[in-house]
Amino acid sequence: MTMLGWALFAAGLVLTFAAYLVDHRHAAFNNVIGLLLLISVAVGALFLIALEYLTGAVWSVPMRRIVEFIGGLVVLVPLLAIPLFFSLHQVFEWTHVNSVTQDRLLMAKAPYLNEYFFFARFVVFAALWIVFYRLFTRNSLRQDTVQEATFTRRNVRLGALFMPIFAITITFTAVDWIMSIEPHWFSTILGVYYFSGTLLAALGVATYFIITLHENGSLPNLRRDHFYSLGALMFVFTNFWAYIAFSQFMLTWYANLPEETFWFIKRWQNGWEYVSVLLIIVRFAVPYAVLLSQDAKMDPRRLKIMAIWMLVAHVLDLYWLTMPTFSSNVTISWIEISTPMLVAGVIILMVSYKMKRHNLIPVGDPKLKRGWDFHL
Repeated sequence: MTMLGWALFAAGLVLTFAAYLVDHRHAAFNNVIGLLLLISVAVGALFLIALEYLTGAVWSVPMRRIVEFIGGLVVLVPLLAIPLFFSLHQVFEWTHVNSVTQDRLLMAKAPYLNEYFFFARFVVFAALWIVFYRLFTRNSLRQDTVQEATFTRRNVRLGALFMPIFAITITFTAVDWIMSIEPHWFSTILGVYYFSGTLLAALGVATYFIITLHENGSLPNLRRDHFYSLGALMFVFTNFWAYIAFSQFMLTWYANLPEETFWFIKRWQNGWEYVSVLLIIVRFAVPYAVLLSQDAKMDPRRLKIMAIWMLVAHVLDLYWLTMPTFSSNVTISWIEISTPMLVAGVIILMVSYKMKRHNLIPVGDPKLKRGWDFHL
């Protein structure tokens, strides 16, 4: 798996660098997709960790360390954002002084949409994610040695503190990196929309690694009941995404406000209507049909395929959210695969690196035995 990670990383890095040389603006938009993908996987993993501690879940304890490894990707988020902070003028209309001074709406939004505040928000959000990741994993790893329930209680309190911070930061991330690409567009539900996709992306990556390790004999005691829980979560959040996506469209259609409808109109012409229909099929119809039955949720092979599917669907979703602003016509080229390929390689390398340094199982967690013995 490490070799695959290095291959994807090297190819993605070369293609991303070449994309910036060939078409800077196109590469920058694609970089936005890669950044949002990395944030989804990394911060979504932190949400899953906090959720386990807060709910007192037992079934996920044997697998939690893998999710912690995935959460380690938060430290790389600022690195992927660096090229974008040198390319803001290529992506965001509100960074152009002439555009702002000639537009009353952009002038009204200037106190929020300005480069200094934009950068400051990103730094604060990334710092918060990294701090919580460090605290969660420090307590979890110490518990491997000390084996005291105190560290679990600490992480429960951290989880309670993290949840509102997660809600705020993931919402403003969606506003900053998606909505502000179209600064005249309004959506009060975009943060929840991005959250639903974030959870599916994080679950997809976690499920893929967990099942791969199980197949390799590293997590041999996992049962079909554990797999069912993973499959059920993917199924639930697939339906949740569909509900939020439909709600956003329905409310826009019903209100019929020009500052909202133009965004959907752009995605229903010049070839983007095919991408819109494809998104419904890939993001909802196929996962819903495949994961509907109980047996499907317990089938490791099927779950592994759907885990990869979820990640690809999230990339398509981010493409649909951002690229119509770049071009009124559908753009499909080698540039589209550059940054997502880079991110895929980074994910594999990070998890592989963590697996070599730490226990794959939180052996000190007092709920571990109950986790192994979990039955529906």
